[in-house]
Amino acid sequence: MSKKSRGLFDYEYQLDLINAHQPPLAKLNSVIDWEMFRKPLEEALYKEAKAPGGRPPFDRLMMFKILILQRYYNLSDEQTEFQIKDRFSFMQFLGLQIGDTVPDH
Repeated sequence: MSKKSRGLFDYEYQLDLINAHQPPLAKLNSVIDWEMFRKPLEEALYKEAKAPGGRPPFDRLMMFKILILQRYYNLSDEQTEFQIKDRFSFMQFLGLQIGDTVPDH
């Protein structure tokens, strides 16, 4: 068996193949305007910084979408972290690219 050399656009080609099957998460992203949740989430979860420094928080809208993934797929925190790193569809749903930082469990 010979190894096929990797091309510059293999990642995009793979995503096109996945999206051709209309995965459920892509459908959700196409019918829901997630930005409408941003302001209520920001207001409800606002915390005054106690001191300068520290790690900046993850985007609250992304964290909300992670909760949806957990509920939809019945995932533990550990499994959610793994699945986000492992699945193109999860990364795409969350607006992440390969190599982006993923919240840990």
